[in-house]
Amino acid sequence: MSTLAEARTLLQSLTPGEKAALLQTVAHDLTQTFPGIDSDPRICGGAARLARTRIPIWTLARSRQLGISEADLLHAYPTLRAEDLANAWSYERARRDEIQTAISENEVNG
Repeated sequence: MSTLAEARTLLQSLTPGEKAALLQTVAHDLTQTFPGIDSDPRICGGAARLARTRIPIWTLARSRQLGISEADLLHAYPTLRAEDLANAWSYERARRDEIQTAISENEVNG
């Protein structure tokens, strides 16, 4: 079964809310815009970060690579919402090389 055919089959099992979330993810991937993600050269060295925070996406991505759960991240950063993490993961998926480079640079220079 092709990936597209498999996606169509899976789509039938989703709730309307899940379909809306999927549509938002696809739209982000197509337009390369990421709500809730900011980048400003004066903040965090210009690294992509969650809006309203100084938390770079690479920091969250590395935490997840190290096995830290979303629940633990939300506990560690009380101002974060689940939506913030969803936005971060969407950005990470679309910009995987950028995020991995930032992780590598910050582990060497950190």
